[in-house]
Amino acid sequence: MDTMQMLWIALGVILIGMGFSAFFVIKQQSIGIIERFGRFKGLALPGLNVRLPLIDRLVGHVNLRIQQLDVHVETKTKDNVFVGIQVSVQYQAIPSKIYEAFYKLESPEEQIQAFIFDVVRAKVPNIDLDDLFSKKDEIAIDVKTELHETMLTFGYEIIKTLVTDIQPNENVKHAMNEINTAQRMRLAAQEKAEAEKIMRVKQAEAEAEANILHGQGIAGQRQAIIEGLGHSVEELHKSSPKLKSESLMQMVLIIQYFDMLREIGSTGKSNTVFVNHSPSGVQDLAQQIREVMFAAESHKKD
Repeated sequence: MDTMQMLWIALGVILIGMGFSAFFVIKQQSIGIIERFGRFKGLALPGLNVRLPLIDRLVGHVNLRIQQLDVHVETKTKDNVFVGIQVSVQYQAIPSKIYEAFYKLESPEEQIQAFIFDVVRAKVPNIDLDDLFSKKDEIAIDVKTELHETMLTFGYEIIKTLVTDIQPNENVKHAMNEINTAQRMRLAAQEKAEAEKIMRVKQAEAEAEANILHGQGIAGQRQAIIEGLGHSVEELHKSSPKLKSESLMQMVLIIQYFDMLREIGSTGKSNTVFVNHSPSGVQDLAQQIREVMFAAESHKKD
């Protein structure tokens, strides 16, 4: 094989290699950027594409998927409390503005991050820490509003912005937890005191009602005793007309007196009881009962 044949073989291999290099594949949800001699030539869509070897060059890709950038911003609130705020931005390259998305920005992530820092550090210092958690949606809306118009000119659409986390300083969080705990303990103490008050009021009402019922029961019992004694005296007077009422009453009282002593003695739980059991003591007791009976009769007549 002479030198000329070897050259033709080498040239053929080069041409075959160049032919294969003319074909390239772009993945789904991605667009390729083609340049010819360093100048933008066109776009390569997903699938199999053809280019001129040594003339056209695939210089990059633009991702069409929705991407997310998480940015941590440290700033302070209106009441001078330092907080760390996590902002998540979802963005996407606009298919009709692939040229702007590839050539206008060197790093879209850094551009978005700069705008987030600017908006958050302008908004948060006007909000107190206690209101910051409830106004995180307002911060997210302000970030999206600021980013949307600017990033459109660079070929990117801002889909969604979220404030995903707010972290105050550890000492501040500890103090807030202690304040919350103290407030809850105070409320619990108030509720407990109110419950005890209600229980005491109800207990006092129950005791008062029980005392009233007890007094009514004693009054009824005494009335029944008096009526029973009077009935016994009347029956004895009918059976023994010659006996005087005072003698009959004295006899009934003595019978009741001994019945009482027998009842006390038969009760196992009774302690030592000192009772005046002389005849004069019985007479005094009879005098007291007569006075009560006369008072009851007078009350009935009135």
